[in-house]
Amino acid sequence: MPETIISEVLSASVGGAISASILYPLEVLKTKMQAETKSSNDDKETEEEEEEDRSKFSMVEYASYLHKTHGIGVFFAGIETSAFQSATEKALYFFAYTGLKGIYRGLNGGAAPKTLSSLVIGCIAEWAHLPITLPLDCWTTAIQTNKIPSQGPIQLLLAMLSDKGLKGMYKGIQAYTVLCLKPALQYTVFEQVKAAVVSSRPSNMLNAAEAFALGMVARTISTVLIFPYLRAKVVLQTSGRKVGIPELLGDMYQQGGVKNLYQGIGPELTRGVLSSALMLTIKDQIGHFIQSTLASSSQQQRRKLKKRI
Repeated sequence: MPETIISEVLSASVGGAISASILYPLEVLKTKMQAETKSSNDDKETEEEEEEDRSKFSMVEYASYLHKTHGIGVFFAGIETSAFQSATEKALYFFAYTGLKGIYRGLNGGAAPKTLSSLVIGCIAEWAHLPITLPLDCWTTAIQTNKIPSQGPIQLLLAMLSDKGLKGMYKGIQAYTVLCLKPALQYTVFEQVKAAVVSSRPSNMLNAAEAFALGMVARTISTVLIFPYLRAKVVLQTSGRKVGIPELLGDMYQQGGVKNLYQGIGPELTRGVLSSALMLTIKDQIGHFIQSTLASSSQQQRRKLKKRI
């Protein structure tokens, strides 16, 4: 059990940091697109900007607009914070998830969790890391949507704490009543399908291509089902609105229908699917290596102990 938790935490942390860093420009693009609302265009500075409704831009058009107005640097602002957040989030999630699965097995004679049990365990594991990772998420989102070029990440963090206090770092937490299902759905689909595929294999693992493809499918399913709440969370974090999630979703629907609820899903799916596939592939391969290394080391120590006895 300790070997399993160690391998899960380390592999998930490394996989999360690498995948987040590689695909960070898409993370910036999807966050900025999700944060765009019609009201956010009220403070236009030029006549040319007044003619543009950026909420209607496609992913390519929005990326072109950002590059033209802010340069290439905008796509990498906050990359360190994002990598740290992703590594921390994945490590804490899989620490809780693996530990809870172990408790479940202990209470059920070693039987693996079924689909519904896996979803419940996944939701609990997601809430377990939020006290630490949600402030990092708010900070990263603020860096990505910051409109004051001279304001660095630390200055921005101090301004956020000065303005709203620690409570302000948890804006959008109410969305996680539903958003907690996203990783739960994603990893449940991945684990259940993986278990069925590898059940007849001696190695008990997927190859890199299989893990990548399964990771893409799992992330696509979870993202499409949960996306409106993800967009609502970003809107709450980047605006001064003090409304509940249902009310905000209702307002967004009235303003633009279903299309408005799914604004920004293009880069979210592209980044999320590739990020998840990369993370789960790296995690699966590293996890197997770490677990094999720890098991081998443990066996060697037992042999040495026997010889001494």
